[in-house]
Amino acid sequence: MDGPVDIDPKLLEILVCPLTKGPLRYDRQAQELISGEAGLAYPIRDGIPIMLVDEARPLRDDEKPQPRLPPP
Repeated sequence: MDGPVDIDPKLLEILVCPLTKGPLRYDRQAQELISGEAGLAYPIRDGIPIMLVDEARPLRDDEKPQPRLPPP
């Protein structure tokens, strides 16, 4: 494919991380679904999310969500 492909928003609403069952964030540029909770990025190939833990890559430290601190 030539460039980034959009994922159906309805599909994004129902997909969850297979490891944590938590929500995923769509990274259009990288063509990945990101699970901050699991620290994994699931690839999207030819518009199809590959929801296998073995196919996911670990997030780099700079990609992981920052922990929220309680208000002072």
